[in-house]
Amino acid sequence: MAVRGSCFPRQRQVLFLFLFGGLCLAGSEFGPYSVTEETERGSFVANLAKDLGLEVEALAAKRTRVVSDDNKQHLLLDFHTGNLLTNEKLDREKLCGSTEPCILYFQILMDNPFQIYRAELRIVDINDHSPSFQKKEMILKIPENTAVGTAFRLERALDSDGGPNGIQNYTISPNSVFHIAIHDNDEGVIYPELVLDKPLNWEEQQEFSLTLTAFDGGSPPRSGAATIQILVMDINDNAPRFPQELYQTQAAENSPIGFPIVKVSAEDVDSDVNAEVSYSFFDASEDIRATFQINPFSGEIVLKALLDYETVKTYKLNIQAVDGGGLSARCTVLVHVLDINDNAPELIISSLVNEVVENAPETVLAVFRINDRDSGENGKTVCYIQENLPFSLRPSVDNFYILMTEGALDRESRAEYNITISVTDLGTPRLTTQHTITVQVSDVNDNSPAFTQTSYTLFVQENNSPALHIGTISATDSDSGSNAHITYSLLPTHDPQLALSSLISINADNGQLFALRALDYEALQTFEFRVGATDQGSPALSSQALVRVLVLDANDNAPFVLYPLQNASAPCTELLPRAAEPGYLVTKVVAVDRDSGQNAWLSFQLLKATEPGLFTVWAHNGEVRTSRLLSERDAPKHRLLLLVKDNGDPPRSASVTLHVLVVDGFSQPYLPLPEVARDSVQDEDKLTLYLVIALASVSSLFLLSVLLFVGVRLCRRARATALRGCSVPEGHFPGHLVDVSSMGTLSQSYQYEVCLRGGSIDTNDFKFLKPIYPDIHAHGSQINSDEKPTF
Repeated sequence: MAVRGSCFPRQRQVLFLFLFGGLCLAGSEFGPYSVTEETERGSFVANLAKDLGLEVEALAAKRTRVVSDDNKQHLLLDFHTGNLLTNEKLDREKLCGSTEPCILYFQILMDNPFQIYRAELRIVDINDHSPSFQKKEMILKIPENTAVGTAFRLERALDSDGGPNGIQNYTISPNSVFHIAIHDNDEGVIYPELVLDKPLNWEEQQEFSLTLTAFDGGSPPRSGAATIQILVMDINDNAPRFPQELYQTQAAENSPIGFPIVKVSAEDVDSDVNAEVSYSFFDASEDIRATFQINPFSGEIVLKALLDYETVKTYKLNIQAVDGGGLSARCTVLVHVLDINDNAPELIISSLVNEVVENAPETVLAVFRINDRDSGENGKTVCYIQENLPFSLRPSVDNFYILMTEGALDRESRAEYNITISVTDLGTPRLTTQHTITVQVSDVNDNSPAFTQTSYTLFVQENNSPALHIGTISATDSDSGSNAHITYSLLPTHDPQLALSSLISINADNGQLFALRALDYEALQTFEFRVGATDQGSPALSSQALVRVLVLDANDNAPFVLYPLQNASAPCTELLPRAAEPGYLVTKVVAVDRDSGQNAWLSFQLLKATEPGLFTVWAHNGEVRTSRLLSERDAPKHRLLLLVKDNGDPPRSASVTLHVLVVDGFSQPYLPLPEVARDSVQDEDKLTLYLVIALASVSSLFLLSVLLFVGVRLCRRARATALRGCSVPEGHFPGHLVDVSSMGTLSQSYQYEVCLRGGSIDTNDFKFLKPIYPDIHAHGSQINSDEKPTF
């Protein structure tokens, strides 16, 4: 047994020796290796095959593996390269927290033979976290009597980063009262302290708000902030204070119990219990304590019993205010008791009339009595109504009053009156009683209808359609009811030639006027009549207004040519000397228009001519003149077509045809040639003159025949001239001539003639467009006096 027992311990020792040898082998260490935190997965850490002194293929043969102490696969061995790689992103703060340096321990295990190698991986910190305070707001309560230099430790900020990336400094927002001091604790962690630089005064500033900022040592540095709310704690260094030492108030004698008399208030600039003020009576009599009550917290004084002016007229109350520290202040309250006027006057109506005729004389509307149950000045009353009303109050005996009109009323000015009777006593305060009486004013027919205008001017376009509404007249009547109902009518006219009933009609109910037939401006330009408006009162009243109707002209007449006349007889022929200068007046077209205004403004236009460039017509006076000298190529006869157009809308027109005969040696001696031209003619070669005279002699018979033919035609057309002498007919104009007296630019009646005296071409024998003055009573065609001939 002993041998067996001794053998067993010997075997155990041998086993311990082998284990010890293995442990010693496992004690071999590699590294330390390092890697930056947050490095991407698969980042290179080290070449493990090289560090172990093995071939890359031996790592797989020996079944090499990496095991971490926390049994997590943080690292990975690549058997193809022998590199040790990161298997994940490594977060230093998660793996090590605030421990610095952060070292991750792992083992390298190999089989065949079994071997263990210890290694460590240091994780290098990066500044990926900002400092932060656990409390975003720190509240400090500091008594106002705290000594300058006192330091208050603040909570430090936390930063998950370590080393240089940890918190390195603290700052505070700029101020003149505090600053920040930084200290290290036993563990080497810095912390801030708030140091008081100036004395505090709660009465000046009760609160400070500062910003504390922590900075780390990263690059760039990160920061975090928190608010420091500093509350200055007050000490009882101020006594309560009333804003005034004396309060005066009034209370009516009928004030109920509990009626608030006055509220006193004392201010204490201290805080907390030092500012809590309580109120009480000071040195008060039993009467005061029985009559008044003060709220110890609010300082409000209320009635505890009813007041009696006849017993006590004034109360003097001494009030004391004491704060929580025992300091006090006093004030005085004077309460004046008022004798009240607590009964309003009474107004008692005895009789009342609510309606009065407007033309009635003085009329009694109401009789009433006034009573006031108060006495003295409180029982005296004053009675009155509004000013500026046609009513009066007359006092009677025993406080009776009579309300009556001051004279006749006018319903048209005001149909209803609200009369407020006010009764006021002479008490303090004065009490007033009011009573309103409504009086209606009845209408009488005392107003005639009144037209809105004294005269009306209506315009109607001529050629209107029958039954056309041309206007409305209107009248008003200030009366009411049937007294204001108006009927309109046409009044008889004093003009016997005006058939008013055939021209105008009126609507008796609304005053609308209608034209019964079409009006003609040329026949009737304006007419007047009167209309009447009659009410239905008793007696009926009426009024009149003048209505003037102006007929507006329409452009319904075309221009009429007075000269030359355009009829079925032979056309008028004008003579034009061949030697006529440019601008020579050939003739003048005279026309009139029966319309008026711009409808009668005429313009002339040359539409067609044998030689378009030879003649021109003046647009405004109708004068036909030559525009150039005549040449040998110009035809001896010319036909001109002129257009006479008015200015209406739309315009109307008429055409006139002129015949112009060019003559040689006929008009030349009589033309008003300029002096220069005459001298040039006289200076011409005499031989040329003789030739011209010879040529004229040869053709005189032919020319004379032509002139006689033309003269006969003109005289036959005008019926005003004869072949020899062209005598003017006596008496009335022939039927084909037109009297244009007092029309347009013609100042008198004209008759134009073109004639030759036979056998001679002497200047006294030729008359060109010579006016002849006929009898003004000719019975030819008549033209309205408003029609104006246009030249």
